Amino acid sequence: MNDKAASPAIMRSMLGRARGLGSAKSGTGHWWAQRVTAFALIPLVLWFVCSAIRLAGQPRAAVQHWAGSPVVATLLAALVIATFHHMQLGLQVVIEDYVHGEKPRMFWLLAMKAVTALFGLAGLIAVLKLAIS
Repeated sequence: MNDKAASPAIMRSMLGRARGLGSAKSGTGHWWAQRVTAFALIPLVLWFVCSAIRLAGQPRAAVQHWAGSPVVATLLAALVIATFHHMQLGLQVVIEDYVHGEKPRMFWLLAMKAVTALFGLAGLIAVLKLAIS
């Protein structure tokens, strides 16, 4: 038999091979956050689509009156927050799975989070502006 020492790759334990290949703790939280936001978006999107159909063709004043209600403004804000958070979670998975190399992956994750945060903030400001005016 060969007297050479076994290569380091063969001698590594299963845990040693798995280290650095992914999260051992935050993956569950990420998965749950995706499911919770998806579940929250179902009634919010249905409500919004029905409301948009009902408001189609109405003058701006009617839409402002509708959006001025505290309940409606809160639901619109929840829709914006849930939508952009869900989008950020999904895009994070895509980037982590398909962008290779630590530096490019980190760049695209930070860029994506910045863009989704800015769009989400713009959506919240639009809801507030519509509700207040």
